Amino acid sequence: MAKKRSGKTNNTKAPASKNSRPRVAAPQASDQRCYTIADWRLEKPDFKIEQQREGEEVRYIVHGDLSRAAPPIRESKYLTREQHIEIYRWMLLNRRMEAALENLYKQGKVVGGVYFGLGQEACSCASTYALKKDEWMGPMIRNQGSLLVKGFSARDIMMQYMAKAGSPTFGKDASSHFGDIRERNVVSPISTLGDLIPVLTGVALGARLQGRNIAVMTYIGDGGQSTGVTYEGLNFAAVQNLGLVLFVENNIWAYSTPTDEQFLVKDLAERAIAYGIPGVIVDGTDACQVYDAAHEACERARRGEGPTLIEAKMMRMKGHAIHDAAQYVPRPLFEYWTRRDPIARFENYLVNVKKWLTREENDKLIADVERQLNEDREYAVNSPMPDAATTPLDVWCEGCHEVKVKYAVPKYPNEKKNVRVKQVETAGHLR
Repeated sequence: MAKKRSGKTNNTKAPASKNSRPRVAAPQASDQRCYTIADWRLEKPDFKIEQQREGEEVRYIVHGDLSRAAPPIRESKYLTREQHIEIYRWMLLNRRMEAALENLYKQGKVVGGVYFGLGQEACSCASTYALKKDEWMGPMIRNQGSLLVKGFSARDIMMQYMAKAGSPTFGKDASSHFGDIRERNVVSPISTLGDLIPVLTGVALGARLQGRNIAVMTYIGDGGQSTGVTYEGLNFAAVQNLGLVLFVENNIWAYSTPTDEQFLVKDLAERAIAYGIPGVIVDGTDACQVYDAAHEACERARRGEGPTLIEAKMMRMKGHAIHDAAQYVPRPLFEYWTRRDPIARFENYLVNVKKWLTREENDKLIADVERQLNEDREYAVNSPMPDAATTPLDVWCEGCHEVKVKYAVPKYPNEKKNVRVKQVETAGHLR
């Protein structure tokens, strides 16, 4: 458990100068309040990134011990053997699909850019795995593993990037800007970062009005969490006790700006203190930690106990997008986090530690993922582009479909017959 720094009381009086202002008395120890943030990590990296200028050039250097071996996987309190293997398979498919997308981009088959979640597969896949089928998720551009877990296929995502007619948006958008509010309960990503938080909070509110407490999940990066709408949405969820599970993906870099230049708190989970909600820190490369924290947060949400903020610490192992070579990242950081590869560690855990997969079974599982991916890639590549005559269609809605409630007919807290609002005196005014 990591305890928030409380500070020490210092009662030593300094000599007052002639022009000094009156000093405010230092608070007594009894006035100091301490808060606890749950920290589930088995290691706590201690390094700092510093900006250095050499003439007109700017570069970053990293201070700290980066020689440590990766920690073990933390044993899950909730996952069965079969569930471990299923999450592992989603993670493999996530990575293989993104490698295929990179190749398709280099072949000129992708419209626009490609955004990678390399090194973040455990966070995306294991977190969404904690949701029930009828619960909601709003992914960010790197949470393509979350989309796979929620029921989209690799061919859906690849066709979307290639703007094919059979893509989820019928070729009218690119990258990961798509969702499904009818079957899979996925809200499309919003480019203005942070806006998904009040949207998913509103989904949870809508479900409550229909008589259900559900878990809704979304993500924000270490840079995006600085936006005002992040605070507004999370504060509303906290005040209304709505079941928002917010993953703050602290991946060290907000584009090319390191976290050490973004905020002064030691851990972003400390932000939960200001909202009066639980804050949890997990190793974002450990699928078991991610799942267990998400599972407990979802259970709280279903009991009507409100939101949870989970900070997942890891590193984005590629640049912001495929156009960004990430040359600003010090090489030792890449080496450090490569040893913490979420897939390699989880594979070792399943094969060598728990012995839930033999080497032959693991090879067969990997081959099956490759087979599925190859089939989906061929299907996506050979799919037709949209017909120009249909492009104006399905862009906006003019009463073309009915938006149905998901759970039940909405009920409002004060919905009674012949309710009359009590008349009260107007507020007084001071002269």
